[in-house]
Amino acid sequence: MSYDTNNVFAKILRGEIPCHKVYEDEHTLAFMDVMPQADGHTLVIPKSPSRNLLDADPATLGPLMATVKRVAEAARKAFGAEGILVQQFNEPAAGQTVFHLHFHILPRSAGVSLRPHTGKMADHALLARHAELIRAALQG
Repeated sequence: MSYDTNNVFAKILRGEIPCHKVYEDEHTLAFMDVMPQADGHTLVIPKSPSRNLLDADPATLGPLMATVKRVAEAARKAFGAEGILVQQFNEPAAGQTVFHLHFHILPRSAGVSLRPHTGKMADHALLARHAELIRAALQG
């Protein structure tokens, strides 16, 4: 399968679709998932076109994983989470629905279930507040 330059994350990278940005550097972008399964649910993507982990250039993975770690630590701090779930899906059979490499970062606490993925977007004011909490945690 080839990379689709019109996938939603490619459009976000080009500025065609807005996002609640958490972090950005020359290689990666982190932003709030608009259909969060937990408070603080963040996505981290490479800026280089990669369908998923299976076709990614190995040079993409180092900076990408550094950002995943950095944002995961900040999300854990920002939401007082006991742990962090990191998810990554490859191809439809594994649950991938957006075909641009991405990692889900979900703050977790014991006894709190993940919300179902209903396809309904969260309130944008709430997502903006959550993004600000993570950005503040990234600052120190």
